[in-house]
Amino acid sequence: MVRALFRFYAQLNDFLPPDRRGRRFTHETGADSTLKDTIESLGVPHPEVDLVVVHGAPASFDRKLVEGDDVAVYPRFWSIDVEDRLRVSAPLPVPARFVADVHLAQLTARLRLAGFDVKAVSADEDVALLSEREGRIALTRDRELLKRKIVRAGCWIRSSDPDDQFVEVLGRFDLVGDMQPFTRCLRCNALLEPVSKADVLERLPEGVIPLFEDFHACPSCDRVYWRGSHYDRLQRRLEQAVRRARAV
Repeated sequence: MVRALFRFYAQLNDFLPPDRRGRRFTHETGADSTLKDTIESLGVPHPEVDLVVVHGAPASFDRKLVEGDDVAVYPRFWSIDVEDRLRVSAPLPVPARFVADVHLAQLTARLRLAGFDVKAVSADEDVALLSEREGRIALTRDRELLKRKIVRAGCWIRSSDPDDQFVEVLGRFDLVGDMQPFTRCLRCNALLEPVSKADVLERLPEGVIPLFEDFHACPSCDRVYWRGSHYDRLQRRLEQAVRRARAV
């Protein structure tokens, strides 16, 4: 067996029991244990980790622990510039794109409202596979899903409230400046296309026809969008989320 000191920083403490949060603690593990295996055995999924430091020097996930190691584990800090070669985390897709499990339907809708590419699937296996195949960031409330080897980039959503979840993702991935509101279909994720009123006239409610002239449609599901009474409410929701994300 090998004994080592560990300290986890910032939001990584969310995965630890209260008596281990924000402090160094001793952990005993097998002689052949790697940093990645040990960190995950302590409850922290590998996609949540950006940098591992042992005795003050960056280390890779596959480094084996030795007796007396002093390990510090960090999440991604946008305010701190870390060289890519030092990171243990996978590069994030640019622009950001996501895959979310079915339990995050309202978060998915809010991210699409803000213009982000978010695919939603029902099975954990499909979340993991789509994350790997398309280079998407996996969003889930299931910690064990993020521990799957094929998931390279992901985020465990802490809150159960959809508005708080939205703010969490905006802040976590520094997305405020990348928002393009009202450009995606909330139902199927496709980019909306401008259409003439004449082309969608038969699909419009009678009360809408005399009031609006500008319309967009989804090329995938044919849903039609216009800036009705709901627009101001949704705009306020986005503005409030931006203010909260910037204040974090």
